[in-house]
Amino acid sequence: MRAHEELFAYWASRREGSRLPARCQIDPGDFKRHLPTVSLTDVRHSERRDYRLRLAGTGLYGVYGREITGLSLEDVYDSASVEYWRTQLDGVVDGRRPAVGFHSMSWRGASHMSLLWLRLPLASNGRDVDMILGYDVLVGGAAAEERPTGIRAA
Repeated sequence: MRAHEELFAYWASRREGSRLPARCQIDPGDFKRHLPTVSLTDVRHSERRDYRLRLAGTGLYGVYGREITGLSLEDVYDSASVEYWRTQLDGVVDGRRPAVGFHSMSWRGASHMSLLWLRLPLASNGRDVDMILGYDVLVGGAAAEERPTGIRAA
């Protein structure tokens, strides 16, 4: 979808060679119209890597049915979805690369809907991912999983 491509291009423009952009290099004013479904996820490195939603745009309230800012994956999703998101986010952190995909909303009782998501790695030191910029759009229909986005990992 066009908005995903715009945010990916914006993120890519903030890279310096192989260095990932830091949160301080991202200006939300540059993509105001997308802010309602933007999220920032903190990557916490401890015994087991943990993910906590630092910020979730107001448009995500309708998707999740509640405010999710400040919550961990376990606070938001059922166990199968926690594992799905942990796998996806681990891939972004370990690979230091963006990821895009679809996730069924069946965990919310809406199996006919999917979340088209984009996750972009951010690193304060340019290398170690410590935050992930996300953008989500709710799409409907069984064919949603087959829709191309035009985004390729960097």
